[in-house]
Amino acid sequence: MNEIVNVLLDAADLSAASLLYSLVAVLAGAWLKGFTGFGASMLWMTSLSLVLPPLQVVPMVLMFEVVTSIALLPQIWRDVNWRSIALLLLGTWVATPLGIHALTSLPATPIRIALAAVVLVAAILILRGFALSKEPGRPATVGVGLMAGVLNGSMGIVGPPVILFYFSSPIGVVAGRASIITYFIGTDSVATAMFAAQGLIDTSVLWRMAIFLPALIVGVVVGNRGFVRTDPETFKRVALFVLIALSVLLGLRAAWPV
Repeated sequence: MNEIVNVLLDAADLSAASLLYSLVAVLAGAWLKGFTGFGASMLWMTSLSLVLPPLQVVPMVLMFEVVTSIALLPQIWRDVNWRSIALLLLGTWVATPLGIHALTSLPATPIRIALAAVVLVAAILILRGFALSKEPGRPATVGVGLMAGVLNGSMGIVGPPVILFYFSSPIGVVAGRASIITYFIGTDSVATAMFAAQGLIDTSVLWRMAIFLPALIVGVVVGNRGFVRTDPETFKRVALFVLIALSVLLGLRAAWPV
């Protein structure tokens, strides 16, 4: 048993305490992903960056997102709003280079604080009953994708506009959650491929991915069961509170970077 533990520690290049901490963090994020469909990346990035270099955490988190989303796909397939997914991804892929340009030419801190404030206000409005009377048309949907793409390129955060888009839409929380999860497959798969093409997914990252895989699967399965047993309106409120907490965390990290 001790030999197996030592092999895992060597493969992960972590101390026993750091590995245990990382496993708990991965499990918690996977549960959050399984329940709400989003929020896991922020949790993983924040927690794992305390014990690993960010350059190694980012590609690993992208792979976490792809694996957990694919694990959920068989249960959500029939609920996905495929038309909106295609339009959102089109806008995201087109606008991501614009976001990268903004990253190199504009100060990051004010942009992050502004994003946090907008997401916070929008989430509170939806929580208080704001909703669209009908599903947005093609121009509006592509526009949300463009906004997500700019954020993706400028600060590596793609989710908030899409999450708010679906939770304010009349399609319902089940279809909204399913569509959010599927959208992340499209964005994170492309990002993972880009990291791999640049040689940023090395052997240590792949070993850690293999070690954390059981925690990912267990967490996402348990989280999904929690969603299935939860009333849709209760789920929506919980998900919005999670989004509010993430926006506050983003604002604090932007204002007082660690």
